[in-house]
Amino acid sequence: MLIHEVSKCTNLTKKAIEYYMEKGLVAPILQENGYRDFRREDVEILKRIGVLRKLGIGMEDIREILQDDTGEVLRKVSIRKELEALRNVKRDALIRNLGEGRSYAEIEGELRTLEMQETIGERLLDAFPGFFGRFVCMHFSGFLNEPAKTEEQQEAYEKVLSFLDGMPSVPVPEDVAKAMEEGTKSLGVEHIGEMFDKVKQSIEEPEAFLARNRETIEGYLAYRQSEEYRNSAAGRWMECMREFQEASGYTEVFLPAMKQLSPSYSEYCKRMEEANQKFLERYPGMEGL
Repeated sequence: MLIHEVSKCTNLTKKAIEYYMEKGLVAPILQENGYRDFRREDVEILKRIGVLRKLGIGMEDIREILQDDTGEVLRKVSIRKELEALRNVKRDALIRNLGEGRSYAEIEGELRTLEMQETIGERLLDAFPGFFGRFVCMHFSGFLNEPAKTEEQQEAYEKVLSFLDGMPSVPVPEDVAKAMEEGTKSLGVEHIGEMFDKVKQSIEEPEAFLARNRETIEGYLAYRQSEEYRNSAAGRWMECMREFQEASGYTEVFLPAMKQLSPSYSEYCKRMEEANQKFLERYPGMEGL
């Protein structure tokens, strides 16, 4: 096809098509007469670009999406968009607050908290591979809605960012990563939020939780100790994560800094440790699972 034909079938202007050509997203064949011949695959790419642009996705993300056959980039973009929407709701509320007479100083402090959420959340999403990045991002984002008021909190914030910037890549075998991606590709903000709500419920009343879910827990523990689990994608993934945490400073540097930065996360960890102790009292010998 020539560019005017492509423009009609993609609903893109010639200027837009030329812009995407300049960006290297499509590369039609240059004919001897100077016209450009767009192949079928070029047209399909332009249609995808048109859809992605209408969804408000930026050019750099589009470039990555087009180069990604797994769908992981789109899933990360989706998480970013959902988190951004939540922050925009908070920003809209702050605008209303200003109109109702709250001081600019108060609003500025809350905006800094939103910026902290965004900065750490984005880096968490990029630092860890695949679904684990989405999971970790959502997990910690829920504890980043408090301002860093003290000098110690600000130091912790800088330490968290420094760790994430210098963090080594997580070594995950390709077949394991692929299997985990396939099994978790529909995992979004809502699903992860529901998972953490259940975790919080379990640590608030650990004894009641253990009693209510005894059969399920015991079945799961038996599976975790089986050869089938150790050879599964999930078992091999967990082993990779355990080795990474031990070697990277995740446990010694990142988690203590997060506790220092976020009082709510520190309290959550305390409750988790108490619940874990109750679990080990009922199931001795299961430490490390």
